[in-house]
Amino acid sequence: MFDKLFVLSQYLTPQLGISRLAGRLADNDRNPALKNRVIKWFIGRYGVDMSEAAEPDPEAYPTFNAFFTRALKPGLRPLAEGEKTLVSPVDGAISQLGQVTGDRVFQAKGQTFSLSELLGGDEATTAPFAGGEFSTIYLAPKDYHRIHMPMAGKLREMIHIPGKLFSVNPVTAENVPNLFARNERVVCLFDTEAGPLAMVLVGAMIVGSVETRWAGVVVPTSQGVTATRYEGDDAREFAKGEEMGRFRLGSTVILVMPEGAVSWNSDQVAGKTVRMGEAFGTLS
Repeated sequence: MFDKLFVLSQYLTPQLGISRLAGRLADNDRNPALKNRVIKWFIGRYGVDMSEAAEPDPEAYPTFNAFFTRALKPGLRPLAEGEKTLVSPVDGAISQLGQVTGDRVFQAKGQTFSLSELLGGDEATTAPFAGGEFSTIYLAPKDYHRIHMPMAGKLREMIHIPGKLFSVNPVTAENVPNLFARNERVVCLFDTEAGPLAMVLVGAMIVGSVETRWAGVVVPTSQGVTATRYEGDDAREFAKGEEMGRFRLGSTVILVMPEGAVSWNSDQVAGKTVRMGEAFGTLS
């Protein structure tokens, strides 16, 4: 009953207004005492391990978002070795992983979502990933929220798709149809030696914004779906493990690759906790 009420409340809540307000408050640096109380409450409520943080003193962060997107101590997330090794891009828990079936991607028991809608609805963008491989990783509030490259790649295009801001926790994933293709999201398309790679950064309730290394904070516009190509002097290459973005409050990352491009490691299964940099799959 509680789960049903939780999901129903999200349909009734002004998601965008609440999330944008939360984002502004998380960036506010005018009330240090309140900021410190909120951070300390958050650490206790969600069990954040500050011993991993490069700056372990909660009061040293100028804003809540600075705390939330905190860096880790150097060397704490070593990259798994091997030229063919694809690594986890984030700390989190695997929601699902497997193969795309037609245009459908498995979301949770009884639920799937459209790959085409997830990537913005353009047939040319979706075609290389038909029948491909996907993995969905959920970042809980306690997790490290910087996003890193799972393999070396060259940025080709970024697509921003406005949408809803449902929570992306397991309860919502099991009860809201087409969840990840309904929420606001940023699709980052890379060219790699194993073929194209789509990294989808999915927004969620209370997520202030998504930030990338090349575009800064991605702000919704009134133009609907917007795509930006990166060519010539704008092209940007990333090494495996290099930071490429951040969630300003938590959400989900979805990786998609063409059919046969990667084999997910047998020990990576739904429900398993992962850490950025650990071996996640083997490239073909």
